[in-house]
Amino acid sequence: MRTVLFSGLVLLSVGHLNIAQAQQPSAKLFFEGDIVRGDQQGAPGPGCVLNNQFKRLEKVVWRIRVLDQTGKPLEASELKSLLVELPDGQKMNARFGAHPPPRVGPAVDHFWTAAWIIPSSYPTGSLSYKVIATDQQGNTQSWEPFKTKTSQLAVLDGQIEINRP
Repeated sequence: MRTVLFSGLVLLSVGHLNIAQAQQPSAKLFFEGDIVRGDQQGAPGPGCVLNNQFKRLEKVVWRIRVLDQTGKPLEASELKSLLVELPDGQKMNARFGAHPPPRVGPAVDHFWTAAWIIPSSYPTGSLSYKVIATDQQGNTQSWEPFKTKTSQLAVLDGQIEINRP
């Protein structure tokens, strides 16, 4: 009788362990970031300056840092993908790298960036966007900015003039 009871408890414990492991949520990711005017040859500058209002033909750059639960920044080898999605379905893949780029100066930081040049026909107004991180196991987590229109990305009327050298 003791052997049967002990076997039943072992099976119950193993079953409970498997259920607990299966119910564990995927690790949470945390996002830091901002939006800057991108460095564009021939465009009015300066580049890499915080901004949320852009004219058509300007380059919008999302600068993003993704952190794990311990606060450690995740590099390219630690995420399967990171992308920025606009409300119209456009998706920009982010890349991990040194900043500023080597042609500008010595690196002082490393983070993810995604860039988008606003088409000349893009409608004006405020728009939201979403940043979506996918880990190596295929789990996704997203982040969206505040819903306040004055703090969202805004496309202004008009377009910038690009001066070709």
